[in-house]
Amino acid sequence: MSDLARMSVGVPGLPAVPRFVLPIWLARARVPLIAAGLVLALLLVAALCAPLLAPFDPNAQKLLARLRPPIGFERADARYWLGSDQLGRDLLSRCLYGLRLSLALALFGTVLGLVIGVTIGMVAGLGRGFADAALMAVADVKLALPFTLVALLVIAIAGSGVGVLVCVLGLAYWAQFARLVRGQLLSLRELPFVEAAHAIGARPVRIALRHMLPNLVGPVAVMATLTFSNLILLESALSFIGIGVQPPTATLGSMVGQGRDYLASAPWVVAAPAVLIMLVSLCVMLLGDALRDRMDTRLRAR
Repeated sequence: MSDLARMSVGVPGLPAVPRFVLPIWLARARVPLIAAGLVLALLLVAALCAPLLAPFDPNAQKLLARLRPPIGFERADARYWLGSDQLGRDLLSRCLYGLRLSLALALFGTVLGLVIGVTIGMVAGLGRGFADAALMAVADVKLALPFTLVALLVIAIAGSGVGVLVCVLGLAYWAQFARLVRGQLLSLRELPFVEAAHAIGARPVRIALRHMLPNLVGPVAVMATLTFSNLILLESALSFIGIGVQPPTATLGSMVGQGRDYLASAPWVVAAPAVLIMLVSLCVMLLGDALRDRMDTRLRAR
């Protein structure tokens, strides 16, 4: 075997590439994972550049152009690449702005839930005793409640503004973060390096922030990616039943909800935002699984 062949690495289904041409991390990566990362990056760029890419005002109505099919179908209008909805609004423009708002809501909701959950989990894991029992009881109650009913109650009392919806999404998964962090801390505090820190007289706060918190980054990051994907679906579900962001502001879920009455006669009204919801959720889940595999030493050892 030649030296070049020994230096070659390959991706299943693709020809071998010399190690100096293809980085090792890319050669060992899975093609679907790379595709998911590229698709998600393109969607993020499209969402951020929505004002530049959208050909029309997303709320501009033109009833004479209502329910135009996408390009390539009969009665299509070349100005509306993905067609138009029941009010003559351009679906491409509304999808771009809806994707932007849906991603922003999921991102802020994930960050809020992460901050609340990690804080409560650390207090419970380090406090033990009454604090641990009380906080975990609250988390158990939250997990036992049907969250859709809680969201309906909160929105009925506080309104359906974007800020209220961010708070609702942030409260959706804080208990999962709290239980994850608490469980990790219960195992970490029995390890030798934590006992050594206690033995030399380190304060509990320093031990938590300096020695324990860095070991929580991996599991919390994986949970955050999965939570982000779940919040995309949750926001879509809330908007679908009419308690999310109110019209005429576009989100992917509200577009699906408003177009469900035209599913038989104009399926493109629902198909465009639904495909975007599916793509974002799938790509984030694939990246979350890859991040878990990368950070879990037990999986890497196999």
